Amino acid sequence: MGLLAKTRTTLEMIKWEHSIFALPFALTATLLAAHGAPAMRTLLLILAAMVTARSCAMAFNRWADADLDSANPRTSARAIPAGLLSRQFVLGFCVLMGVLFVLSAAALNRLTLYLSPVVLTVLLGYSYMKRFSRWSHLILGLALGIAPSAAWIAVRGSLDPRILVLTAAVMLWVGGFDVLYACQDFEHDRKVGLHSLPQSFGIPAAFWAARIMHLSMLGLLIWFSLLFHFGIAGWLGVVAVASLLAWEHSLVSPHDLRRLNAAFFTMNGVIAMVFLVFVAADVWLRR
Repeated sequence: MGLLAKTRTTLEMIKWEHSIFALPFALTATLLAAHGAPAMRTLLLILAAMVTARSCAMAFNRWADADLDSANPRTSARAIPAGLLSRQFVLGFCVLMGVLFVLSAAALNRLTLYLSPVVLTVLLGYSYMKRFSRWSHLILGLALGIAPSAAWIAVRGSLDPRILVLTAAVMLWVGGFDVLYACQDFEHDRKVGLHSLPQSFGIPAAFWAARIMHLSMLGLLIWFSLLFHFGIAGWLGVVAVASLLAWEHSLVSPHDLRRLNAAFFTMNGVIAMVFLVFVAADVWLRR
């Protein structure tokens, strides 16, 4: 396989376009921490850290799950099981992205450097959680939820406890939609002994768990809006998120998962971007 083809396959493997899930929340925290536009150098380093950290995590997940993926009809066409990329190449790519992430963190400030191993531990550790815990969905949520707190530290060099509310909101948001996504593998997970909320409690109960997580997320966003004294634009952002979440849940049901990919990929990207746009408008209107 040529370099261009291998690069294209690698980008497909890590689903780089799904960076849209966590990145808008990191940029939201960046805007709030900087009271508007941050320094261009800081913004570029935050983007570099986000992309390399996520790429490292996704590559590691594909490497760690290669045998599991090959046994699952839904994932057997992924790069490693299909023989498109070797495990050695994927692991090497993971190490490269991890090194670039640490270098990006080091270029931001001392605290981001010190915390970078903690971030990598959470990101890489998620890949093994479903082997022994039904709550792996929340670990994935934490992996993405770290983003706004990390971005705040990148701008300020310290952590404001208020931003942890957004981290918790993102954790529950991601955890909820990962519960729904895991419903696709209900039968397979039970067969091979992998753990998830759908596998443990059944698909109808998993849907209720996802709804509770997303309602809790909305409660946290309301609290977050109060903590940062949002104006009308910020509150409209919360209303928009609530409306989009309701629409997302209307797309699927325990008895009909056909539109799950639309709910999971399309709608969640829209939710993250909409919240960023409204908060950005609020921040700049109040400057």
